[in-house]
Amino acid sequence: MPHLSLAPLQLRLWRLKPCQSIPRPHPFSTQPYPHGPSVPQRNREQKQKRLREKQGTLEGETAWRSKLPTKPGKSWSAKEIILYEIPTKPGEKKDVTGPLLPTYSPQYVEVAWYPWWVREGFFKPEYQSQLPQATGEIFSMCIPPPNVTGSLHLGHALTVAIQDTLVRWHRMRGDQVLWIPGSDHAGIATQAVVEKQLWKERRIRRYELSREDFLKEVWKWKEEKGGEICEQLRALGASLDWDRECFTMDAGSSVAVTEAFVRLYEAGLLYRDKQIVNWSCTLRSAISDIEVEGRPLPGRTEFCPPGCPQPVSFGLLISVAFPVDGHPDTEIVVGTTRPETLPGDVAVAVHPADPRYIHLHGRQLCHPLSGKLLPLITDPAVQPDVGTGAVKVTPAHSLVDAEIGARHKLSPINVIGEDGTMVSPCGDWLQGLHRFVAREKIVSALKEQGHLRGIQDHPMVLPICSRSGDVVEYLLKNQWFVRCQKMGEQAAQAVESGALSLNPPFHQKNWQHWFSNISDWCVSRQLWWGHQIPAYQIVGEEGDSEECWVVGRSEEEARKIASKLRGRPEKELTLERDPDVLDTWFSSALFPFAALGWPQKTPDLAQFYPLSLLETGSDLLLFWVGRMVMLGTQLTGQLPFPQVLLHPMVRDGQGRKMSKSLGNVLDPRDVIKGAEPQVLQEKLKDGNLDLRELQIAAAAQRKDFPQGIPECGTDALRFTLCSHGIQGDSINLSVSEVLSSRHFCNKIWNAMRFILNALGDRFVPHSVEELSPSSVMDAWILNCLALTIRECERGFLAQELPLITHALHHFWLHKLCDVYLESVKPVLLRSPQAPGPLQILYSCADIGLRLLAPVMPFLAEELWQRLPHQPDHTPAPSICVAPYPRPQNLEHWCQPDLEQQFSQVQEAVKTLRGLRALYQLSKARPRVLLQCSEPREQYIYEDFLEPLATLAYCGAVSFLPYDEASPQGWAQALLSNTTRVYMELEGLVDPHIQLPVLLTRRQKLQRQLDSLTARAPSEGSEMLKREHKVSSLLLELSKLDQATSNLQQLMDTTTPKP
Repeated sequence: MPHLSLAPLQLRLWRLKPCQSIPRPHPFSTQPYPHGPSVPQRNREQKQKRLREKQGTLEGETAWRSKLPTKPGKSWSAKEIILYEIPTKPGEKKDVTGPLLPTYSPQYVEVAWYPWWVREGFFKPEYQSQLPQATGEIFSMCIPPPNVTGSLHLGHALTVAIQDTLVRWHRMRGDQVLWIPGSDHAGIATQAVVEKQLWKERRIRRYELSREDFLKEVWKWKEEKGGEICEQLRALGASLDWDRECFTMDAGSSVAVTEAFVRLYEAGLLYRDKQIVNWSCTLRSAISDIEVEGRPLPGRTEFCPPGCPQPVSFGLLISVAFPVDGHPDTEIVVGTTRPETLPGDVAVAVHPADPRYIHLHGRQLCHPLSGKLLPLITDPAVQPDVGTGAVKVTPAHSLVDAEIGARHKLSPINVIGEDGTMVSPCGDWLQGLHRFVAREKIVSALKEQGHLRGIQDHPMVLPICSRSGDVVEYLLKNQWFVRCQKMGEQAAQAVESGALSLNPPFHQKNWQHWFSNISDWCVSRQLWWGHQIPAYQIVGEEGDSEECWVVGRSEEEARKIASKLRGRPEKELTLERDPDVLDTWFSSALFPFAALGWPQKTPDLAQFYPLSLLETGSDLLLFWVGRMVMLGTQLTGQLPFPQVLLHPMVRDGQGRKMSKSLGNVLDPRDVIKGAEPQVLQEKLKDGNLDLRELQIAAAAQRKDFPQGIPECGTDALRFTLCSHGIQGDSINLSVSEVLSSRHFCNKIWNAMRFILNALGDRFVPHSVEELSPSSVMDAWILNCLALTIRECERGFLAQELPLITHALHHFWLHKLCDVYLESVKPVLLRSPQAPGPLQILYSCADIGLRLLAPVMPFLAEELWQRLPHQPDHTPAPSICVAPYPRPQNLEHWCQPDLEQQFSQVQEAVKTLRGLRALYQLSKARPRVLLQCSEPREQYIYEDFLEPLATLAYCGAVSFLPYDEASPQGWAQALLSNTTRVYMELEGLVDPHIQLPVLLTRRQKLQRQLDSLTARAPSEGSEMLKREHKVSSLLLELSKLDQATSNLQQLMDTTTPKP
């Protein structure tokens, strides 16, 4: 894919030459807000700096990648999809009486199990309390409620995979588990979607309907479209208690939100005030900081915001002269990136100690547009070393300016309306114009009047509303605010004291910084969809110049409060409820306890609150986790959870952020079931991309997935997601990784086919306590199994899932399949058949599948249900409620010495296989001799002679006395300083054929070595790679030389002398 800049497209813009005037300092400010180091402003500046750094890194990386040669995507061959076709009603148990399929097919395996699990109540804590292995301990957790408007992507799938794996483990170990499902009403996003649908289908706007009728439309949309997320969660195997499902706009949540608002108000933590807020002119609502995206601009950049009739230039610094009253030859120049706010200027500020302006202190300046006089004020917030050291003060449209204005008792002048047009105080010549149209008109007027001193490129971060794409304005609005300082101090102290732990711990720094600099939280939103604020204004009161508000759980309660406040009968008062709704994050912050029935004292609240753990993405640490901690502690008197587990952001295989415009946002179901290229393209068209973005995304998607996406299955996706660590900023996830995990599933499937065939129909399993290994290999695999159990428990206790996936992969693939099953095959062919290996196979299958079940629930259930059961023992109905293996029960299987001994045997196997490959012994089974100078070494090998022969694909293995000469015509290799191995060649290898082959291979390797050594010396990691490659080549050449010598000797001994 050709490189696409992450910055907006830069087009040619008109330029104005700077006017020649009095000397003035340079350069101008390179910050979007050139003064005012207040706490909120510092936070914004630091956030913008981080955004610029990330943007630069991403652009640099993308540019680097664009210069690399294009490689075709990794091809894959479609597997046969086999469907389960036995009639099974939803909720009925799947029929597993038939034989296993010859190959693994995810759609066959994963069907029917989930409805049965739900119907049987396995996911309910009431069921788990009756399990034989019940511990009496509680484990409770809630899912981060996804927005009801959307569908889950792979980032959500990571959350589900991690949480469900932990939940299933706790359930199997006997804990009483509650995992609460829910979804968020997503005020802004949902309202925007429904408004678009109304316009698209019926050509009507929201304001053409009554509030009640519009809300009916939203609820209708929610009922029709809101179930997709639940379907995705079920497809991912999420073992949620669906009977306790919550929606942040249901009746219970509404009661909780109202109660929380009233209690915070009564505690003095909620107040109404006129302050600067983030404002979306398109949505005509205040928005939260998390809905403001900083778009880094390198300089002059042009794009067309929503509702603007023409493209607008951003990333420009406009220099404007303010003449000193009474001194026409003297002026102060200020720089601004927002000339449309000039009509709202009420002063110019300089630092009190700036020597350039001391002689002008107390003077008046002429406004360059209106000519009205403005005071020159001094304020320590101004940075004299930035730009000219002078700044315009616009308290109605800048947070920093509002603070300066408050200190100097300056009255703000609002010049931009809620819809983004200019309002009356700016004058008739601008009133009613779009603010960015007014921008161009103001710059032209400054030029005509001789007050323009220059226009120059200005790197900056432009605030964009993530919901509408519009440029965020800063407006003075009467809103409701939550006081956060005291609650923030408690949240910071909770982490500092250890009462609340953040994992990974490096997040503690961000937590402490955010709460030590926290500002009050604006919770008002000018929407219709959401929790209407339970505040009422007393209207119609004569002689009242200020607003009077009362807060109540109902209008009746508010009326009683108002009557007492005014000293008048209730019937004489007129109350009007605030039409605004609360910020969606307000109700989300109550979710851990509101979902359990708060404010009522429900049994669930008493039993499961506080939650045991919160697991979520690190991007929600402050906006969601932090607010849950603040409100939970304040309203319930307890931390909502003692632990927070944070995972990083999921990126695609190329390290790019998941973005619809890049075409790399994937529905987990497309990875689970596979998707044809045309299906993926159609899904792009269903999104909200404009035509140009759609074309770019479609081209990128065709390149990334030329064949579409292969069917991988839920278990493979979950296993892949859980195999990534959380100690980083991001996870790069590719479909090829998931496909590799599917191959692992197939390996497990084939291993179980072998085991089930070996067990047969008459096999009767013994208990683990009765298990007794009959051979050294039996003892070795049980040791491996015990170590795997120990490692899995360590991973779960530490909440480090990669430890678990690695241990499971290593056991099933490298221990059981590659070694034990291969070594036991000849043993099983003997007649009569020894019972010991079958019992070992059964135990490996049973315990191995139970270890696997939390991560791969569908595959584990399908295979475990087919295992025979012990007589006189009632098995668990499902593997998801079967006991999870515990290391303390099987410690007697651990034999560290045996593991160390067998590692030597495996080295011998590796060496012998290497000799077979070197001499191209494909079918022959050569005899092998071991020659040990130490009796202890020989003693180790004596127990493993048979498995050594089997695993190395050799004939009989025996010992050569140490004092005997090495046999002629046998290949040899050194296993250790005290052990040498010989492999028979005579009669198995034709030296006349093999010698030329070895010679050709040696010449090829020699050329590679010569090429490496001829290169200029490299440094760092490249030098290490080069040295490693040279060492490998020298070792291979040495082996070839030894093989050539052996073949030459063999030829000499077999060639008759003349």
